[in-house]
Amino acid sequence: MTTTTDAERQATGPRALTRARRRQAAGRFWQQYRGHRAGLVGLGVLAVIALTAVAAPLLVGADSRSVTTAPGGPMEAPSAGFPLGTDQFGRSLLALLVWGTRVSLTVGLLAAFLSVAIGTLVGITAGHFKGWYGNVVMRITDWFLVMPTLVLAIALATVLSRSLWTTVLAIGVTTWPTTARLVRAQTLSVESRPYIERSRALGGGHGHIMSRHVLPNVMPLVLAQTTLVISTAILTEATLAFLGLGDPTIVSWGGLLQDAREAGAVSSGNWWYLAPPGLAIAVVALAFTLCGRTIETVLNPKLGVSR
Repeated sequence: MTTTTDAERQATGPRALTRARRRQAAGRFWQQYRGHRAGLVGLGVLAVIALTAVAAPLLVGADSRSVTTAPGGPMEAPSAGFPLGTDQFGRSLLALLVWGTRVSLTVGLLAAFLSVAIGTLVGITAGHFKGWYGNVVMRITDWFLVMPTLVLAIALATVLSRSLWTTVLAIGVTTWPTTARLVRAQTLSVESRPYIERSRALGGGHGHIMSRHVLPNVMPLVLAQTTLVISTAILTEATLAFLGLGDPTIVSWGGLLQDAREAGAVSSGNWWYLAPPGLAIAVVALAFTLCGRTIETVLNPKLGVSR
């Protein structure tokens, strides 16, 4: 009689089987994702921008943000030495644009994570705990939905001190209602399935059902929603910075637009001060939107978005 070793049993155990299924699911997802040209374009653009943000100190150097060591004259037009011109302090706008990539992506990712985390928690609990709790939570969600998100973010950013974390908090706590609505609807759909009743009959508690059954089924929706929220967060951060509600000590794309407005770039026709950060914001928002729509299409083929 042959004996099975512990390693063999572990290799064929439930955890190994679960990992194998996850790898297969990831492989099928990528195979379907790469069939969408728009999604690949968005992913390629995001990869380039992310590499630029990570390599910013190597590409332009930390001294490029300093006002005292500015290498050029104020408001110089694009030239061989300064491809995008200079700002009112003589700093290279190309270098500032590269540094702004880090801040804008950081704010977008952190704010989107906070927003989606709040929305997922609210949506799952409101869909699971029906009755007075679900009604109260969804009425609060409806109130946030009817209120202008930007107005709430401006009010919160005005009350708190101006910093990067204030911007993240202001965006995160004002953009979660849409995610909560979507997750609640998916939670109600999942909990109407027969295996949820079997889990309750076998003694599964609220935490077990929400974490082991509901959450894995709503995660694809949450993933697609996250990519869409990131683009919204980047646009909102740019708006807050343009209105002077961002951290003045850091360089961001919205802050560059604010500096251009204060320097009179609009009235003087210095387009090189305004166009690059505005185009960068639009390109990143579009790239995240393309990725989000593609993920949503792959996870829900009924949408039938054309490739």
